[in-house]
Amino acid sequence: MSQGVLLFAFNNESINYVKQAVFCANRIKKYLNLPVSLVTDIDNCDCFGKYFDKVIKVEKVLTSRKAYRDGSLSKRVLAFNNYGRENSFDLSPYDETIVMDTDMLVLQNLDSWWNFLSNYEVFYTSKVYTYRGEVVNDNYYRKTYIANNLPNVYAGFHYFKKCDFAKDFYSWLELVMNNWQFFYGQYASKEYQNFLSVDTSTAIVTKILDCEDKITNKKVTFPSFTHMKPRIQGWYNPSETWRSRVGAYLTDDLQLKIGNHQQQGIFHYTEKEFLDASKIQKYERYLKI
Repeated sequence: MSQGVLLFAFNNESINYVKQAVFCANRIKKYLNLPVSLVTDIDNCDCFGKYFDKVIKVEKVLTSRKAYRDGSLSKRVLAFNNYGRENSFDLSPYDETIVMDTDMLVLQNLDSWWNFLSNYEVFYTSKVYTYRGEVVNDNYYRKTYIANNLPNVYAGFHYFKKCDFAKDFYSWLELVMNNWQFFYGQYASKEYQNFLSVDTSTAIVTKILDCEDKITNKKVTFPSFTHMKPRIQGWYNPSETWRSRVGAYLTDDLQLKIGNHQQQGIFHYTEKEFLDASKIQKYERYLKI
């Protein structure tokens, strides 16, 4: 059975998701040795054939305006292009697929994850970690989930295989995302989110299908990722950017430390400024880009 990773990159006026996807793909190829397909609305780019095994061109349809709550974009309202995630099942050229956010870096070999994931038809991580390796238990960004008793799923890293259940799951996800205001009113009316969210839509589908136990596993520590949103790091009086509170150090061989903590697994850096010129240069030298 074919295995691969699917990335989605739709640039807006402030964030170059395609650039993020290039570095994400390079780390995937180094540590997972898997093909990477990119879903985007961009017609052509010099990076396409060089870094992606397949580029899937789609038109942007699902777009909302999102008020960013953290980082340098705090309080700015920008286009939030979510097209494609609900069509992951149909768009993926692989029998088994991992879907990842572009602002993620794979930091070590994760071959063992496939052995675990192959036991599932669909899998979403339901717990994430601080940069210190602690399970996140702060619900600052999950108030809607708590208020409406929604499953705590994260779409930033998930897996599916081509099967009837996955097809049904993504058919429901397409329905919810295309009619998100109606479904949010029905299933997430408390602490209402006035923008389209893949996480919230996935949680609603999970609740409708009553399949939380089938697609998550609360007993395991992986697959998961380090989530760097600043208000879930356990800091007293958190700032709007995690980078203003703790240093990020990238060695020449691309080992990453946040403060004094060596990072492993998958690192979700969340703030576009993390990938600055000096880090890009180190990546380019090491990867011979």
